[in-house]
Amino acid sequence: MQEYRRYIRYRLQHQGRLKLEQDCREWPCQVKDISYKGARIVLNAKLPEDTALRINLRLHDDCVIDAEVWVAWHKVVNGVNHYGVYFDKIRDVDKDKIYSFLNKYCHNEMKGKWWPDGTGIEKGGGDMNDHRIFERFPVDIAARYLNPDTGKEGLAKIYDVSAKGLGLAASEQLRLNAALEIWLEMKNKGESLYTRGKVVWGKPEGGNNYRLGVELEKADLMGISRVLRS
Repeated sequence: MQEYRRYIRYRLQHQGRLKLEQDCREWPCQVKDISYKGARIVLNAKLPEDTALRINLRLHDDCVIDAEVWVAWHKVVNGVNHYGVYFDKIRDVDKDKIYSFLNKYCHNEMKGKWWPDGTGIEKGGGDMNDHRIFERFPVDIAARYLNPDTGKEGLAKIYDVSAKGLGLAASEQLRLNAALEIWLEMKNKGESLYTRGKVVWGKPEGGNNYRLGVELEKADLMGISRVLRS
């Protein structure tokens, strides 16, 4: 599957320090990768989820980033917390700090340790151990959508979700960039989760079955939490 990315992520193995605005403590952390839209961070501390956090991320004495973030995904590996954080609000000056830090301290790493295809952009793949900022989670959820070209409602199955996209199986082919309105049927509460997005890829699955990738109009961290709890 082709992945559509707007921002290059740079792989790091860099020791830093993380502080929450809501907490006076500062924790050592490891920054595994970073972009202007988020970072993958490893630390012993447990971060609050399902809420906006104001963080202070110290990459170096001359590179301290202040941003409002969401925890997009969380895993525990060998007792250590791994987080994907999405920079919901970050100033241009802090983006400049990230660029300057990478250029000054990680020049060799940037040259030799980008994603495998050499472009700096990670490509999606079925057998790839993908640690994207917006982690995808397998689900089996019924959904309805409105086809903008016909004005008719269709039925679909959602087979994976992230805070910024959906994997969708449908019985009709939808054109690229079609703007969809989608209602996900929550299993445990009998209510629907409404969202909007556009079709960014599609492929036939045999017969009248199609697999589609939908990029959501905006990141919905609260929505994905509801889906995973259903």
